[in-house]
Amino acid sequence: MKFISRKRVTSLACTALLGLGTFTSCQNDLLNVKPVTQLDAGVAFDTPSRVLAQVNGLYSYVKVGGFLGGRYQIYGDIRANDFINRTSNGVTGLSVWNHTLAETSANDVTSVWGNAYAAINQVNIFLAGLDANADKFKTSAFTSVYPSGFDATGLNYRGEARLLRALCYYSLLQLYARPYISGSGNGSSPGLPLRLTAETTLGNNDLARSTVAQVYDQILLDLNYAEQNLPLRYSAAQGSIGVSTLNVTRAHRNTAIALKSRVYLTMGRYADVITEANKLVPTAAPYAASSGVANALNSSIVSVFTAPQETSESILSFPFTAQDPPGTQNQLAYYYLPTALGGNGEYGLNTSTNATTGGIVGNSAWLSTDVRRTNFVVAPNSTSAERFLAKYPTGSPYTDKAPVIRYSEVMLSLAEALARNTNSVDSRALALLNAVRMRSNPAIAASGSNPAVPSPMFVATDFATVTDFINAILLERRIEFLGEGIRNIDIMRLNATIPAKGTISAIPNTSPAYVWPIPSTELSTNTLMTRN
Repeated sequence: MKFISRKRVTSLACTALLGLGTFTSCQNDLLNVKPVTQLDAGVAFDTPSRVLAQVNGLYSYVKVGGFLGGRYQIYGDIRANDFINRTSNGVTGLSVWNHTLAETSANDVTSVWGNAYAAINQVNIFLAGLDANADKFKTSAFTSVYPSGFDATGLNYRGEARLLRALCYYSLLQLYARPYISGSGNGSSPGLPLRLTAETTLGNNDLARSTVAQVYDQILLDLNYAEQNLPLRYSAAQGSIGVSTLNVTRAHRNTAIALKSRVYLTMGRYADVITEANKLVPTAAPYAASSGVANALNSSIVSVFTAPQETSESILSFPFTAQDPPGTQNQLAYYYLPTALGGNGEYGLNTSTNATTGGIVGNSAWLSTDVRRTNFVVAPNSTSAERFLAKYPTGSPYTDKAPVIRYSEVMLSLAEALARNTNSVDSRALALLNAVRMRSNPAIAASGSNPAVPSPMFVATDFATVTDFINAILLERRIEFLGEGIRNIDIMRLNATIPAKGTISAIPNTSPAYVWPIPSTELSTNTLMTRN
């Protein structure tokens, strides 16, 4: 058996090495605390369990701590103004926070790019392996397990792989490319090298950037395929992993639909957001998907983030165990919890009330009685003026799940799309906004049981203009998804200025710092690559 190590972090060169002569998952299995054994390419598809191991290995690549297992979500928040860097640690995102990234920045610019393309190439290798080994799926090793044939399961696996590839490309676009609406407003800006074939050698490094629109086209092709071929739900345990866990940690049909609603919102295609979100969100409460996994707005936001973090609201999250942790200085709780509560306090919440440099904690529109404030905003001790995010409450070994998308996001995306598409304070959009807002303010009646506290329930007359209404939805997203990596997505998709914070100036959308630089490793090995 051949062992291959990573040597170069580029969109192809290092990732090609991962498939050379082996189909392997050298990181821990998503659903099994034991590492996946390396398998020679010749036997990797010989049995159903080995094929499943390849699928689980794909999740392992995507949920690596340096990518969607923690760091990506962290970078998505600390770029903006809701967090203050406390440690001046260059390893834990300081250059992301203060907008001083360079092409040679190894811990963020190079790492995110390399991890994402490693995952993309593993997907491509897996899909090619399914094609190359089709005859094996008709042998007794498979028919004894799948009497009706392996085809349906194979399509499920292809759907999972293509959804993960779409998620990787979407995530990269939010950092390394201009927004879809920038420039001419049709995604004409330079995007990413769009690698869709399995690479197992060091050749084929040179590949020009596709446009932003072309990358989004591929993302939607993958997600549409995933929607058509993913299982509606997981109904049988996988070893010791129960059904409830699988329905959160592996992709199903509703996962693809939810991600499509996010993609279309990012592209400003609001009618398409409505079409997709309507598949999951009914016209009136109670808000729950009518088919597939019963994804729904949970009655308690605190329960959503209480271990094991597997309520029906979590459409996709990546799990960790003590044997399969996110890795050193990648963990969400490590960054956000104060040391007194088991973290390292890398970032505190920005408590300033300044209109220009203040954070969400200092915004009076976030009511003092809101459950998200009273439960997730904490002080390290009784005398400290500092505040920290406690949404991820588990200290070492940091086993909180890394969230990817929740049902409440689909609801608020639908609300925003309805408001923009109708150019009105749409009644259904208002109900969706209130549903998310009121579940975190249950103690206050709509009429206001405490006259000193504003009622959290909005009525149409609260908004003088449609813009005011949309801004209220955007503010609710900022509160609801604090620490989940959504803030950068919302800023970028609107081509908005990245706000100032403390001594750090705002970054307008015309600034070179508005998007991340292309890594020097990519530029040095891909002669067709261009700089941002």
